[in-house]
Amino acid sequence: MANTTTILLPVENMDSEHCALIVDKAVGGVPDVQAYHVELNNRQAVLVSERPVDAVRNAVKAIRDNGYEVPVLKRTFPVTGMTCASCVASVESMLQATPGVLRAAVNLATNSVLVEYVPGVTDELRMRAAIQSIGYDLVIASEADAAADLERIARERMAALKRRLWASIALSIPVMVVGMGFMHAPWSPWVQWLLATPVVLVFGRQFFVNAWKQAKHRSANMDTLVALSTGVAYLFSVFNTVWPSFWTSRGLEAHVYFEAAAVVITFILLGKFLEERAKAGTGSAIKKLMGLRPNTVMREGPDGHAVETPIADVNVDDILLVRPGESIAVDGVVIGGESYVDESMISGEPVPVLKTEGASLLAGTINQKGSLRMRAQKVGAATLLAQIVRTVQEAQGSKAPVQKLVDKVAAVFVPVVIGIALLSAVAWWILGGEHAFTQGLLALVTVLVIACPCALGLATPTAIMAGMGKGAGHGILIKDAESLERARNITAIVLDKTGTITEGKPAVIEAIGLDDAEAAAALLAIESRSEHPLAEAVVRHLSPHPRPLSGGEGSDPRVDVAFESLTGKGAKATIGGTPWIVGNRRLMEEHGIAITGKWREQEQRWQEGAHTVIWLADNKQLRAAVAIADRIKPSAKEAIARLKASGIAVYMQTGDARRTAQAVARETGIDDFRSEVLPKDKAAFVAGLQQMGHVVAMVGDGINDSEALAKADVGIAMGQGSDIAMDVARVTLIGSDLTSIPKAITLSRKTVRLIRQNLFWAFIYNIIGIPIAAGVLYPVNGFLLDPMIAGAAMALSSVSVVSNSLRLRWVKL
Repeated sequence: MANTTTILLPVENMDSEHCALIVDKAVGGVPDVQAYHVELNNRQAVLVSERPVDAVRNAVKAIRDNGYEVPVLKRTFPVTGMTCASCVASVESMLQATPGVLRAAVNLATNSVLVEYVPGVTDELRMRAAIQSIGYDLVIASEADAAADLERIARERMAALKRRLWASIALSIPVMVVGMGFMHAPWSPWVQWLLATPVVLVFGRQFFVNAWKQAKHRSANMDTLVALSTGVAYLFSVFNTVWPSFWTSRGLEAHVYFEAAAVVITFILLGKFLEERAKAGTGSAIKKLMGLRPNTVMREGPDGHAVETPIADVNVDDILLVRPGESIAVDGVVIGGESYVDESMISGEPVPVLKTEGASLLAGTINQKGSLRMRAQKVGAATLLAQIVRTVQEAQGSKAPVQKLVDKVAAVFVPVVIGIALLSAVAWWILGGEHAFTQGLLALVTVLVIACPCALGLATPTAIMAGMGKGAGHGILIKDAESLERARNITAIVLDKTGTITEGKPAVIEAIGLDDAEAAAALLAIESRSEHPLAEAVVRHLSPHPRPLSGGEGSDPRVDVAFESLTGKGAKATIGGTPWIVGNRRLMEEHGIAITGKWREQEQRWQEGAHTVIWLADNKQLRAAVAIADRIKPSAKEAIARLKASGIAVYMQTGDARRTAQAVARETGIDDFRSEVLPKDKAAFVAGLQQMGHVVAMVGDGINDSEALAKADVGIAMGQGSDIAMDVARVTLIGSDLTSIPKAITLSRKTVRLIRQNLFWAFIYNIIGIPIAAGVLYPVNGFLLDPMIAGAAMALSSVSVVSNSLRLRWVKL
């Protein structure tokens, strides 16, 4: 079989012959696979394909669709040598043409690439070789060192640019003075040649090297335009300096353009230097986050003495001492001491939080005046701070939908510009007068110089970087650029009540029937097996005084309970042969338990006070009732008012009774609410709003919100909620402040507006600049753009786009 590649594709959770048969069938239906077999012992599928890139991607999808997993790594690598949007297209296309790479997304603003790949099929060395083959380099480092490498490479690039820039300025100024002040002196061309050569061939060398590497692979980028324009001007000037008689014998002047070549390179170096400085500013938020964690900690040894220890040596369950004013190094729990801790850098909430024994501590937060002993629970990459940094970095590397259009334009931009430049020169040579050749050459050089794919490449990623960083500083984590862009269109927002509008810390306020020992013990036995927050409140209320069950004299009430959770309603259990049910009114009605008389009156009173009512019944009658209150968050009313003022319809959903929901809605200013809803009803309600034409955001914190969060156009999870909710949601609010919701929407709108401004200026600059450079104004007013001015304009276009993105840092949310 000619030109085929054998691929060893690892398959996880393939544990039996039955599994192997399913995987075999899945792989058998994959196009572009000429032969295959599945090896159960090695847990891999062996593929033979003439098109290995497509074969791997299709096989991974087929295997996953059948319930099995192919291990995939997601890594960010620094990339050196990129200068413009065309470079982005080249690097991405080369990586995506590498078998085993599922996705590659380049971020020009950070000079990095996010790659998803199948380990074993490909690796860092193969990807690096692919990138090096087209003139760039992939920097391989451990995941922990990638950020440091990005920072180091950026510093080195800035230092090198600065040296080249100042050296170019030092030589370009005298070139201009000689070229303009002494242009007719016989020695002038020779002096200009002497001064311009180091600028063009030494300080501008990288442009020519990169352009040559691109040309060898039939590609082109910004370096190609710079090399062609300055190279043509320089070589033409060298020819006219050495052989001026070629022109003078024809009655024409032998013009030289050394100053144009030198000054253009100087302006471009100046533009790149300012651009790098501005790009560093757009990433300042992530640098600030990375700088929150200290390098060393005070770790308590077996003898009880604390020793200063590198952060890398800290392990789970180590005992650490946190002194006043110190940053907390890892996530953990307080086991001694008392102090206020500033968590604003993580949650965005400015008020320090009191930490006593049992309270959680987060890496990156700052201890105030007291001393704390803590036990480490999560270290290194497992801490919340590390997860935030990783999320923001991945989000900054993601692409907004509008970037797809930009990428398509960038892919053809440079070849089109070269074509326009050649056509301009030919038009001048055919239609021009006495100086047609010289003017045509100037037009060619000027068109090549003024065209700027850099501005196009930087327009979106710099705004995304600034927006994601701004959000992270306010405790708003947005997982990808698409979600950031989509959030601006939200027209309806659905809020879960418990843990979202309320604090999620319910407590029993009042109870009736719990003086009955059997009822109290049964309620404790059932609720202690539930994971619902309301059940936890009941357990906290009853557990200080547990009572034995009548069916198990003296026994632990948590033992021998046949328990079944009833999602959205409560739970049922059989204890000592007696069936019990615990839950809401709906559950009682389904089992024929009437709520009448004093029970009904008590229920109404509790619900009007925004309390949630939990009922306990045996197989015959009600036995007890508990009123639970969950305080409404102080920020809820302001947040809802801001959302409504911005034209967004606000809805609340809860499993609570109507009266309880009504009381909460009335206090927070919500006009429309749904009560007694099941988890599936929440998702259905979101779908209904979408069918009405709304762009819907769902805000929740629990497992029972995950379906609705996934269904919504933008899922927003509260940071103190369940891991599942945060995994499903596209936006996570680290703190509990609900005003972060309108802030996130405001951030989205301002970021997208900024992207549109950047793209407008990037496109309009080229649309207007290129025709002027070609000489369209010459027949009207005799104006022909000087290449030096074109170089300055090109530098300014990139700098202006990046500087515009920096405005987000000072925007009020």
